[in-house]
Amino acid sequence: MAQGVAPASVVEFEEKLLEVSASLPKRLKQCADYVASNIDRIAVSTVAEMAEAAGVQPSAFMRFCQIMGFSGYSEMQRLFRENYVGGWPDYSTRLDHLRDMGEHSGPRLLAEFVEAGRASLENLLKSVDPQALEDAVETLAGANLVHIIGLRRSFPVASYIAYALEKMQVPAMLHSVAGRLDSSAAIRPGDALLAITFSPYSAETLDLVEAVRARGVPVVALTDTSVNPLRKMGATILTVSEVDFGAFRSLSATLCVAIALSAAVGAKRKN
Repeated sequence: MAQGVAPASVVEFEEKLLEVSASLPKRLKQCADYVASNIDRIAVSTVAEMAEAAGVQPSAFMRFCQIMGFSGYSEMQRLFRENYVGGWPDYSTRLDHLRDMGEHSGPRLLAEFVEAGRASLENLLKSVDPQALEDAVETLAGANLVHIIGLRRSFPVASYIAYALEKMQVPAMLHSVAGRLDSSAAIRPGDALLAITFSPYSAETLDLVEAVRARGVPVVALTDTSVNPLRKMGATILTVSEVDFGAFRSLSATLCVAIALSAAVGAKRKN
């Protein structure tokens, strides 16, 4: 039996996924985490493929669909097919073909990463909420000082944004954890924090977001899943879905959003 009313839109689906995710048992939590990171795969994948990718049995994935309010996988998939009709071409099959060719020379790997980057960019307009982007620009442009944090894989994105804002003469400060120093005291009323973090999320970044939100400082978060702990902290969320290849994940779309966000903030402050 389905539990509750099934979401009527992708936005409602994401909201319900966030609501139920924390209380799910281990196997169902695996389903939720995989779906959150690969929401675009629902429209084009079978339940067996989704279950295998999530590391669970198909029966567990079916149970997850029911917890989300659907009678089964077919009903859940219908929601995404209706919303994604006329969407961008599916490039994952091209990536699978490149993997199957078995050639891992430099030129072949370059082709694979180019294809992953292309797929990420072509999916970008579907994954970023335009209103959230406008809200993010308003928040950052209105801040006395923009504080930026992004660690490990997020660091190239954070450092580029800091560089871009500095070039546009937007006051900005790039935070790090060098020396384990606590720089949260530098964030004052009237400032804003831009946090970049990807699943499984940096504990240091989450701690900083939680600390400044408790003081009423607005936070904009750039991340890769719609279901994440930052949303519960009251951050404005920009979700960017990237295609991965093996142990690596493209940053093409994320950097594209970073450039657009920085340029929009700089332009708005000049107006």
